[in-house]
Amino acid sequence: MKIRAIVTIKGLVQGVAFRHHTVQQAQRLGVSGWVKNLAGGDVQGCFEGEEEAVDALVAWCHHGPSRARVDRVILEREHYRGEFDDFDVRY
Repeated sequence: MKIRAIVTIKGLVQGVAFRHHTVQQAQRLGVSGWVKNLAGGDVQGCFEGEEEAVDALVAWCHHGPSRARVDRVILEREHYRGEFDDFDVRY
């Protein structure tokens, strides 16, 4: 089953290549969507794909790349929309 997830990652998640590594993980898992920095220092992503793949990407977000320090991940699940063809960084 395909799903959509909106995640907000809090902690030391900007300036540590979190977005770059999220793109790599998403492409490896076959997840589409986007990731972006938020003004307050958080990172937000929108992930779409097979439930198992989206869940794996969300699980990865709980630790992120080696230089990150993730304090909290806020997850909102939504119905799949099929809105994206690939995964990229938004600005």
